[in-house]
Amino acid sequence: MRAAMLAVLAAIGPAVMAGASNCAGTSTGRVPLNDLGTGHYLGAFQGGLYPGGVNTIPVMHATAGLGKADMIVPRDGAGNPSPTGRVVLLSIGLSNTTQEFCGGSFPACQSFSFIGQAAASNSVNHTTLVTVDGAIGGQTPPTWDMPTDPNYDTVRNTRLAPAGVTEQQVQVLWIKLADAMPTMGLPGAAADAYTLERGLGNVVRACKARYPNLRIVYLTSRIYAGYATSILNPEPYAYESGFSVKWLIEAQIAQKAGGPVDAVAGDLDYDTVAPWLVWGPYPWADGTTARSDGLTWLCADFNPSDGTHPNTGARRKVGAMLLHELLSSPFAAGWFVNPCPADFNQTGGTTVQDIFDFLAAWFAGNPRADYNGTGAITLEDIFAFLAAWFAGC
Repeated sequence: MRAAMLAVLAAIGPAVMAGASNCAGTSTGRVPLNDLGTGHYLGAFQGGLYPGGVNTIPVMHATAGLGKADMIVPRDGAGNPSPTGRVVLLSIGLSNTTQEFCGGSFPACQSFSFIGQAAASNSVNHTTLVTVDGAIGGQTPPTWDMPTDPNYDTVRNTRLAPAGVTEQQVQVLWIKLADAMPTMGLPGAAADAYTLERGLGNVVRACKARYPNLRIVYLTSRIYAGYATSILNPEPYAYESGFSVKWLIEAQIAQKAGGPVDAVAGDLDYDTVAPWLVWGPYPWADGTTARSDGLTWLCADFNPSDGTHPNTGARRKVGAMLLHELLSSPFAAGWFVNPCPADFNQTGGTTVQDIFDFLAAWFAGNPRADYNGTGAITLEDIFAFLAAWFAGC
């Protein structure tokens, strides 16, 4: 019944599903998980991104993650390690995911999206890394939960192949998913948060089967939905999707520490059936109420037609959060980060040609010439680049 209703709604169009944004929905009173800490939501569900109400990865899980990261190396199309190969970072998800990751129709991504911001960053590896948007609008966990789902063929044929890469080169995923039209919130035993956790477990196992060299999955939950007038995924479900991700990662941590397979998440053994799981950016904040790091969500950040989908402001924010996460993540240092930012043309070393290429970009107003990342191209960028160049790699 639910699937049939979704099909009907998709056919008759989004206008039936929503009205204009509810810009009065500036707060729900809920506390972001990273600020909730050892406190409890509804008196029953502890906060924090990781077990014990903390936001730091347990040592054992982090050590395992570093081991998986060491296995991420450039690979040829058949998946064999190769110095001339590629590492593919792929997104999996639905409309919000593709809008934040690419912001357009891949490969024509927008400058404010994650891909656009990463492309303009000198700190990102542009030599062996290939970033591909595999997310597809309207595709919820049931359409990604088996390796034979048609979505994976679509990604292979229309996203990976045109980018010149294969499924065997996919080694890292960013997954952001939600269930459509949830109806039961926590603390109910049949709450959608549990349904989403189960669905995410199925998805990561399907991805491991589909992408044999997949090592790491960064997971992200929904952004704020207090302005939503659509029934697709309003509050409290957007907020509670954070618990789905939290519980999934905690289930893997507990299982690998010797506990039983989680009854909801399923088998998450990262040495056999699943990739290693970690939080990507956690993007939920309570509307205009700033969380501890200052993040807020304004009505203008969202599509004015439904208050659910990200507008340019939200896409830029999530893209920046994901970029910062990967640049600072120890699990991405070996494959995402440019080991020598002064190697402007990324030929493998610094030469005078790097200076010429940087200056050409600077005079042309190329975003990559914003070397110090201030958002403006000024003389300070030239000074910063030359200082890095003289320091060498």
